[in-house]
Amino acid sequence: MGYTLPSPDNPAERARALMARKDALEAELEAQGSILTANNTDMRQPLVDREGYPRNDLDVWAVRHARVRIIELRNDLTALMDEIAKALETVYPRLTPPPAEGEGSAATTASAVGTEVTPVELRPFARVNGVAPGSPAADAGLRREDLVVKFGGLRHPQPDLQPLAAVVAENENKTISVLVWRPAAEGLTALRLTPRQGWGGRGSLGCHLVPHDTAVTPTIH
Repeated sequence: MGYTLPSPDNPAERARALMARKDALEAELEAQGSILTANNTDMRQPLVDREGYPRNDLDVWAVRHARVRIIELRNDLTALMDEIAKALETVYPRLTPPPAEGEGSAATTASAVGTEVTPVELRPFARVNGVAPGSPAADAGLRREDLVVKFGGLRHPQPDLQPLAAVVAENENKTISVLVWRPAAEGLTALRLTPRQGWGGRGSLGCHLVPHDTAVTPTIH
């Protein structure tokens, strides 16, 4: 599957083209995975019966082809995620600045001393619009309508969610600290999210995030 090569002179255009390529790879991965699902099999089940004959309860050729293609797509996606991370670092060179000496997140400080700490201008910048069952997001405890206050080193304000995509790309199979706001009794909740491919769905998070309008949510104290 071909795609238009991004301009090397425009980092933002290159990042957008790579993200589009990522979406295309994930869509094809999902399509190939649906072939396995339709045949009630996965990447590991044998394609022959106990006597060594091809199984007659599935399309052996289609399953074998889908498995090979899935492996190829996963390898392509892993390499592409590295490219995306590098491209987004060029667009957003200061995604996660280290905290100044003696500083730390409000959640970390509160946990360390066992007391409540008042954050300074904590505002949500993204909202969880959906979470897929069995996904890394679900495993981390993210819920629909959670308001993201902190994602790795990212906080409000954010012009869009591309910096968040960069953090995800840079932390594949690594733990990201996430702070979400849940109205009513729960309030601020700290989570640990580990992006990963191959969990059975699209993307490495398995959730849909959208920008959040801070005008409808007051500053969190």
